[in-house]
Amino acid sequence: MTNKLQVEAICQGTVIDHIPAGQGVKILERLHLLDSDVSITVGFNLPSKAQGRKDIIKVSDLKFTEQEANQLALFAQGATINVIEEYDVVEKFSMAVPETLKGAFSCPNSNCITHNEPVSSFFHLKEKEDDIRLKCHYCEKSFSKNIVAEI
Repeated sequence: MTNKLQVEAICQGTVIDHIPAGQGVKILERLHLLDSDVSITVGFNLPSKAQGRKDIIKVSDLKFTEQEANQLALFAQGATINVIEEYDVVEKFSMAVPETLKGAFSCPNSNCITHNEPVSSFFHLKEKEDDIRLKCHYCEKSFSKNIVAEI
């Protein structure tokens, strides 16, 4: 019996692997990948020895920025990012929730200075129970990752 890949290999680009099942759609939306003209291969609810089920996203000819990778950590803790060149993994790193996040999300507090002044949003992140809390550096209000990511 031969092993068959469930999701085709890519020549150049980025692979986000070990995404918790069901989170792949959020990542596609958050990174606006569906609005781009890059080639995307997606697998949902694939078998995983470590997780039971996982999602995977392969994006051809695109390397994610550090800011994009930090956003991913909010939805896919433990996911891995693989940078692919000529079908080989040349760089691999695991996603971890950063201590701070700048400019990725708007502050949900409509009275926050970030809505009226030319400053980028800046959040301090803290894992709390089954959630990640983002505390705005400017207004000092704290929000769930789900509230911040919906704006």
